[in-house]
Amino acid sequence: MVAVRCDLEDFAAEAFEPFARAEQRRWGEVYLRGLLLDGGRKSVEPMAARLGEDGNRQALAHFVTTSPWGAAHVRARLAWRMQPVIKPTALIIDDTGFLKDGGASACVSRQYTGTAGKVTNCQAGVSLHLASNNASAAVNWRLFLPESWDPAASKADPKKVARRASCAVPAELGHVEKWQLALDMIDETRSWGVDVSQVIADGGYGDTAAFRLGLEARGLDYVVGISTTTTAHSEEARPCTAGYSGRGRRPVAAYPEPARRVKDLVIAAGKVSARPVQWREGSRPGSGRSGHKRMYSRFVALRIRPAGREIRKATAGTELSVRWLLAEWPAAEDEPVQFWLANLPDNTSLPVLVRTAKLRWRIENDYREMKQALGLAHFEGRTWPGWHHHVTLVSVAHAFCTLRRLTRSPKETASA
Repeated sequence: MVAVRCDLEDFAAEAFEPFARAEQRRWGEVYLRGLLLDGGRKSVEPMAARLGEDGNRQALAHFVTTSPWGAAHVRARLAWRMQPVIKPTALIIDDTGFLKDGGASACVSRQYTGTAGKVTNCQAGVSLHLASNNASAAVNWRLFLPESWDPAASKADPKKVARRASCAVPAELGHVEKWQLALDMIDETRSWGVDVSQVIADGGYGDTAAFRLGLEARGLDYVVGISTTTTAHSEEARPCTAGYSGRGRRPVAAYPEPARRVKDLVIAAGKVSARPVQWREGSRPGSGRSGHKRMYSRFVALRIRPAGREIRKATAGTELSVRWLLAEWPAAEDEPVQFWLANLPDNTSLPVLVRTAKLRWRIENDYREMKQALGLAHFEGRTWPGWHHHVTLVSVAHAFCTLRRLTRSPKETASA
């Protein structure tokens, strides 16, 4: 226990080096220990009760809620610390819900969250994770501000707008869509010198053409989930221009056939085109070489030309770009069940496409670990700075656990 404590102190000293005062660094390390201790809720009061002589509830509450330290500085140091360890091959973007009973916390609103699988009263946080096959770490966060909290929005709720001041929501902040928050986080993370050229996201982001175009404008590769209704042309389709009489505006080149749903394109290719791919071995017992169950399914990969109003507007009537369409079509299913769009090179193999798309499991694993063991959703404060402080500190605690796991000897890992 002493060795772990010393390791934690060293790690905390590195993570909290940007803090202006020694007192902030002290309470940062104490809060971190509170998150790592076994126990139930990881809000301030129960953590203080478990921390013994360091369990100063008032000091901990002040540190996480009102102490003037910048979360971005800690996140940058966390990214610098974790990048050489994780050796990330991708940035993964997603969002998670923080369920709330009341409406007093910053940016709480009735909105859909995958955490509950329905529309409910919650906050929504967008996160960015460094990820490789072996490990991942959340290094950037944004709290989503719904239109009901934006005084300039047509859907503004006067009661919620009135709570902005008491929740310390910065006056200049308004409603920004989640996909734009994701692009902003990518820009910020790259400004720290953490330059990872590949992005993975689910359909909540991939369905938005502006998000994909934003990634391409930044020179980034992507594999993103899409819904079945996303439309596209086949790779062989070519635009043509109607005859021009010499008067009026010259007609824009258009595709003679309407775009089709990606689901229909895959079904037209046929189940016979699906190929088996194993992308990793899971954690459950099975017949894999490590004694775990193989993660295995069948997939179809097609070259297509994504369509849609925003795409056509961006291409200004020129030929639509060719992209990869990946679809999972299990042997037991009559239709494909999941779809991704990718701008990876045209010589990318099917196993690489699948393994890249499936790397998104790491962010789900991070959320589960941070929520179940480290109290990600347990913060009971109501302020905008407090939320950002808490999720940043949980990310630091999660990174510490990841480092401990990666640096264990095989004997330690087996005993654990």
